[in-house]
Amino acid sequence: MSLFSDNLKGKVCVVTGAAKSIGFAIAEKYAEQGAKTVLIDIDPLVVKSAEELCQKGYFAKGIVLNITDRDAVLKCFAEIVSEIGDIYALVNNAGVVDQRPFEQNDEAVFDRMFKVNVYGTAYCIQGAIESMKKNRDGRIINFASKSGKTGSALMAPYSAAKGAVIVLTQALAYEYAPYNIKINAVCPGITDATGVWSNVSAGYIDNLKLSKEEVVKKFTAKVPLGRLTDKQDVVDFVFFLTASGDYCTGQAFNITGGREMH
Repeated sequence: MSLFSDNLKGKVCVVTGAAKSIGFAIAEKYAEQGAKTVLIDIDPLVVKSAEELCQKGYFAKGIVLNITDRDAVLKCFAEIVSEIGDIYALVNNAGVVDQRPFEQNDEAVFDRMFKVNVYGTAYCIQGAIESMKKNRDGRIINFASKSGKTGSALMAPYSAAKGAVIVLTQALAYEYAPYNIKINAVCPGITDATGVWSNVSAGYIDNLKLSKEEVVKKFTAKVPLGRLTDKQDVVDFVFFLTASGDYCTGQAFNITGGREMH
């Protein structure tokens, strides 16, 4: 499925974790629809990724940013508003994953899972929310996970962090509904051909002592629709929530092929 809309023309849309993979695909979709697209990532590759979009005739700017540094985040978003315009949409795609037996998780692992997945999400929202309030309009899409609803074995800190993202989404949806700002989360299942899946599958291969083919077969068998999530499944749903979705807020939408149903 491919979705199109004129609703984003000239609007500023910010995507974190946008140097490559799902984040870049979302940014590219926005740019194709005429949005002024800002790509943020800790990976310097994000600058070249934005240049790639510019070479196609789109408006795009790449910014290298550590989203766990609150002061830097607030300064960055203030500059985006000053130089490009008020922010209409923010996609908090940036995140990290880790997999290991629970007793091996030390303070550093817990800190990393929460600082990037939860604190980073919160700081970016703080950076974007004032311009949305001023315009009494906006869209925020946070990336949670299927694991944030039903926790995944060997991924307890990650699951806990993504569960926190869901509840954060709900709390903020209540708080900012009077400003007509819609705040939702997406909860993808295992998404094929992404860096996250590469890391997770490598972890399962090591921890479960299975081959890559056996890991793919094991987890695909759990999905009622019989396949892993595809990047385009996620991109299209995020685009719908951004360009339409006028009566959706405070939701944590599953993109799991039926693997998660609550």
